[in-house]
Amino acid sequence: MFAVLSAVFKSARKPLVRLVILSNLVWLAACEPVSLGAGSGGNVKAGEPVTVALLLPRGSAISGDDLISTALENAARLAVSDLQGVKVDLRVYATAGDAARAQTAAKQAVADGAQIILGPLRAESANAVAVAVASSGVNVLAFSNNTTVAGGNLFLLGSTFQNTANRLTAYAKRQGKGRILVVHDQEIGGQLGKTAITQAIAATGATLAGTVAYERSQQGVTSAVPRIKAAAVAGQANAIFLTSTSDAALPFYAQMLPEVGLSGATTQFIGLSRWDVPAQTLALPGLQGGWFALPDPARTASFANRYSGAYGNSPHPLAALAYDGIAAVGALAKSGKRNALSASSLTQGAGFQGANGIFRLRPDGTNQRGLAIAQIKDSRVVVIDTAPSAFGGAGF
Repeated sequence: MFAVLSAVFKSARKPLVRLVILSNLVWLAACEPVSLGAGSGGNVKAGEPVTVALLLPRGSAISGDDLISTALENAARLAVSDLQGVKVDLRVYATAGDAARAQTAAKQAVADGAQIILGPLRAESANAVAVAVASSGVNVLAFSNNTTVAGGNLFLLGSTFQNTANRLTAYAKRQGKGRILVVHDQEIGGQLGKTAITQAIAATGATLAGTVAYERSQQGVTSAVPRIKAAAVAGQANAIFLTSTSDAALPFYAQMLPEVGLSGATTQFIGLSRWDVPAQTLALPGLQGGWFALPDPARTASFANRYSGAYGNSPHPLAALAYDGIAAVGALAKSGKRNALSASSLTQGAGFQGANGIFRLRPDGTNQRGLAIAQIKDSRVVVIDTAPSAFGGAGF
């Protein structure tokens, strides 16, 4: 994994090691998804509480999982308290971050009367849970963003590469920056990021100016720089879309690409990851003028303030996903329909208002989220295209 970020910012040419996590999201190596029919959902009875099972990785041997679990539970309870006209019976089950234990917990939750399952955290566990409860007709809203396991009765709440790539690519095309060179590493996250961007380019009518893959190592990044330069010239690229994160190759490319004549003055840099996390990334000279996507800042700040007021600390970046799951369940249950938690109801086109803005679940198990476009100016984040407030408008 890459050296810790403090070392990266001291010298962009110190040795690289492998990356721990991609873009602060929960990606796992893809497992084979199981084709399942979408769940019919537990029947909702007007005036009765909706029973929601919350599956958390509490007790996991993975560092940070207990902290994430607490944040997810806190956010879910905050969402329950915000519901009006709907009661939710939230029942928490610990999985220890293990797929087999998650599957057992899911079966127990259904036996206990769960009408929908919120969680688990990672793709392998989510897939196991969806398989375990498929015959019961219960749907699963997992916190993962790994689209390889989405579908059937499994819906993802995690923000996906495809959603981010679509938003940024469409904006680039509108701004006359539609000849896009894609730079990605050869590991699973980089490959999935590349696929999302190239699909977005095809969907928006932009032009793929080329792709450059690199090995995630010191030598791999260094040797990729002249190849990126050559590909940009050959493809007449006016934008370079980078899949790398701040704790990986991004700081190196921010330094080395301008040194070979590829800078923000001539080429638009675009990031698939959040370039404001950590904040030190904003100070990198090579990224000034660069674009990236982020959730609606006003909604995000409002959620963070309310969470801090309730629990005395800032929410983990994943906490909002639990809030969103409860918000969706509450909005649907309020309709009073018996099939309020069915797949057809979960994927209704109007979507939902979440902690970070609007979102909706898609029939294929993925999601769409309203994102803003931000630019780095003078080491600060400046929103240059606001997040959409409804589906079907600008940004979608």
